[in-house]
Amino acid sequence: MAHWSIQAENCKGCGLCVDACPKKILRIDTDTINHKGHAPAQMMDESRCTGCGFCALMCPDCVITLER
Repeated sequence: MAHWSIQAENCKGCGLCVDACPKKILRIDTDTINHKGHAPAQMMDESRCTGCGFCALMCPDCVITLER
């Protein structure tokens, strides 16, 4: 099982990771605003994450980390 983490304070909420996730378990957390004024990405169900890494590959700011 993979462990997913994000540097939410540096995420610009572009949604590329959300679109890239084959399991559709990422979303933009509109309830949270970071110091840059953006709503960051959020994992909804880490137990369903396969650790494919598509989200991290698509992130233009390299704020997503996967540990296997």
